[in-house]
Amino acid sequence: MILLQAAAGGGMFQILFLVGMIAIFYFFMIRPQQKKQNDQKKMIDELKDGDEVVTIGGLHGKVLSKDENTVTLSAGGGARLTFEKSSIARKK
Repeated sequence: MILLQAAAGGGMFQILFLVGMIAIFYFFMIRPQQKKQNDQKKMIDELKDGDEVVTIGGLHGKVLSKDENTVTLSAGGGARLTFEKSSIARKK
């Protein structure tokens, strides 16, 4: 009888430990990544003509125009380059 009670208590501890590990994983791994993705999407949606940006590939340029999926950048020397919006890494 005592062995059954000890085994039941140990099983409950394992379940609580597993739930705790999942919660820690969520708050330290998943949630910050979702926040970062939302911030990146917001930054891209708020781009306007004249903003200076850096692409994922490291190209620095100024936004000339944008449409639904692309952004046209001026890279200096009269170069006009068109990129997918998702390739914009950050504003300068």
